[in-house]
Amino acid sequence: MNSHFQIIASTLCLLLMASCVKDIPKPEKYDSTKAYTLQDISYGNNDKQKIDIYLPANRNAGSTKVFVLIHGGGWSGGDKSEYTDVFNSLKSVYPDHAIININYRLADASSPGYPKQINDIDAALKHIQAPAYSLSKQYFLFGTSAGGHLAMLYGYAFDTDHFVKGICNTVGPTDMTDPAYTDNPIYLPVITGLVGYVTYQQNPALYEEVSPAKRVTDSSPPTISFFGGMDPLIPSSQMPRLHDVLNAHNVYNEATLYPGAGHGGWDEATSLDMATKIMNFIEHHF
Repeated sequence: MNSHFQIIASTLCLLLMASCVKDIPKPEKYDSTKAYTLQDISYGNNDKQKIDIYLPANRNAGSTKVFVLIHGGGWSGGDKSEYTDVFNSLKSVYPDHAIININYRLADASSPGYPKQINDIDAALKHIQAPAYSLSKQYFLFGTSAGGHLAMLYGYAFDTDHFVKGICNTVGPTDMTDPAYTDNPIYLPVITGLVGYVTYQQNPALYEEVSPAKRVTDSSPPTISFFGGMDPLIPSSQMPRLHDVLNAHNVYNEATLYPGAGHGGWDEATSLDMATKIMNFIEHHF
C-alpha cells in the first residue's frame, strides 16, 4: 500500500543530494551536541507502543522541530517499518530536524482503533517532550491511508495546545459520513477497524466524531493532501469534502488528485511531483 513512498524516499535524497520503559537510556546519554538514532523506544506498556527516534546534533528545546510519521494499514494492520525509507530520507534532507516513527496499538475484534490510536499518538508526543530529548513542541505530521486519517484527526480535534504546525495526508480518508462510504457496504469491513461493528445508521454521531473534515476549526494546522483518482479504498469525493471545509475556515491547504493513481504503487513522475510539493509546503509552513 505504501510502495510509492519508497520512490519518494529516494527522490527526496536526490533533490537535496528495547522493548520496555526501563530500557530507555538515562537523560545524560542524550548529549544534545550529538546525534542519535534510537529504535523501538517504548512510550507505553503495550508491546506495540514503540517509536523510532532521530535526534539531530546541536538540538535544543526552543527550536528543534519534529517530523512525526504515522503508518497506515486500515487501523488493524501495518507497521512503522513501512516508513523506514522516508525516515532515513528525512534525516538526509532535514538533518537539523528530529523525527519520530510511531507504532500504535492495532484494532482487533474486541477493540477498535478509535480512540486508542489517537491516545497513542498523544502519548508518543508527550514522551518526546521529556527534557532528555531536548526537542521543541513543534510537530509536522505525515500519515498514509489510515495513518493520514489519524494525523488529521489528531491535528484537528485533539491537539488542544496547537503544537501541530502542519499535516501531510496521503490517501487518508477524511469524512466517514460521506455517502460514498455509508451507502456502500463494501467499505464496512474496513471502517470496522476504526469504529468497531457499528454502522453509520446506528451511530451517526460516532462517524462524525471520527471524521477529520467534521473536526476542522479556524485554528486547524495547514494541510497538504494527495489522492489517487483510481483509488479503490478512498472515494475521490473525500478530497473536496475535506478541502472545501478547510477553505471555509480559511485554513491554508493544498490538495492534489492524480487521476490515474490508485491507493499505492505510484509511478516515479507522480512521486517526484508529490515530493516537490511536500518540500515546498514544508519550506513555507514549517
